[in-house]
Amino acid sequence: MATRFVIVGGGPAGHTAASHAARLGAQVTLVERDVLGGAAHLWDCIPSKAMIATGGALSYLGRVHGMGLDTVKPELDTASLRERISTIVGRLERSTRELLDSQGVRLIKGTGHLKGPHEVVVETADGVEELTADAILVSTGSRPRIPDWANADGVRVLTTRDAYPPPDIPGHLVIIGSGVTGVEFVHMFASLGSRVTLIVSRQQVLPIKDPEVAAALEENFIERGVRLYKGAKATGIEVVGAGVRVLCDDGRVAEGSHALLAIGSIPNIEDVGLEAAGVHFDQRGFPVTVGHHLQTNVKHIYVAGDVSGKLPLSSVAAMQGRKIAEHIMGLHARDHRHLDYEKAASAIFTEPEIADVGMAEAEAFASGRKIRVTKVPFAAAPKAMINDDTRGFVKIISDPATGVVLGGSIVGRHAAELISVIALAVTAGLRVGDIVDSLLVHPTVAEALADAAD
Repeated sequence: MATRFVIVGGGPAGHTAASHAARLGAQVTLVERDVLGGAAHLWDCIPSKAMIATGGALSYLGRVHGMGLDTVKPELDTASLRERISTIVGRLERSTRELLDSQGVRLIKGTGHLKGPHEVVVETADGVEELTADAILVSTGSRPRIPDWANADGVRVLTTRDAYPPPDIPGHLVIIGSGVTGVEFVHMFASLGSRVTLIVSRQQVLPIKDPEVAAALEENFIERGVRLYKGAKATGIEVVGAGVRVLCDDGRVAEGSHALLAIGSIPNIEDVGLEAAGVHFDQRGFPVTVGHHLQTNVKHIYVAGDVSGKLPLSSVAAMQGRKIAEHIMGLHARDHRHLDYEKAASAIFTEPEIADVGMAEAEAFASGRKIRVTKVPFAAAPKAMINDDTRGFVKIISDPATGVVLGGSIVGRHAAELISVIALAVTAGLRVGDIVDSLLVHPTVAEALADAAD
């Protein structure tokens, strides 16, 4: 009898696990209450990147005079932008559904929760159905975090999911939170014509990133007229007439037309029934996982994605789903490579883009490890000059004794694409000489990678 695998949550982790397990011969049932493909993915990540792409087009057209063209000043059509986002999300959801249908995965639209170690109850529009499983994956995603002092009304005080796009582009947006999501929203709305104020609780944006990378982004923000309230922690929001006042703990007040909360997310763990199944939780409120396979203390129950408490990236969630499917189907013993979170590449879709992977320079110095750091500015790259965009740099970190690539950071155009080369080198244990010896296309901005490795 085929392994009965029930998945609650159809985001990147859930639908990847379903697809991979079905190919390996499992009898798979996937339960999703909202959008197949994942709310955090299709309601947050994809819409935000679509808006960023539109803002990037506006920004690019505003500086084409540097390429020998007359400046063009197009107008933003919010209704068309909203339709464009809806179309993209719809296509992605349909393609995911068609793939799973073709693989024999049973899809149930409803809310699932665990009744016991092997039982999942699903509430649908037509009633209640009980499923029995040999293995269960909970990958129910997350939602925006809203602090007690913020009344997110969706009109003047927005969460990220109210902003794709809002009915009207804010005249002056006050963004609370200077992590990855916050700085992407700064770039997005500044590109679309909003004035922006950013509340920065630390002394730099992106507090966990390389200070040199953060400084490059701050410089760009200041050039674009973004106001930075550094060292200020928001403590309250007042809606006053047609505007808002964001109160900070140091007495400063940021005024604008709208406020946007970008201060993290909360995993959707409540009412999933993990406690009923005997799953233990850690002090942070996440299910305890055992070993590399994301098993809970109940060995046939797995968690992935935002509810796993690991690196909250769609790419990581999808890989978690794949690894879980392999473990359930017994493939983990054959040349299995565990997921190494420290080697996961990440990107921030600002302008310029930011991407990094592996060991950071500050991390190496803090640990006392000897490293070699090489850096090449894009100003030295012919293709960057051709593109009239020489902002940013490539930084590669390697072991001085062996030449093995340990990590890297990229700031500049197409950084999210270019980091793949360094990510491959980090994952495969390649040396800087392997990058130097690669015959890259000329002229491309990718040549800066070989220059930095040389």
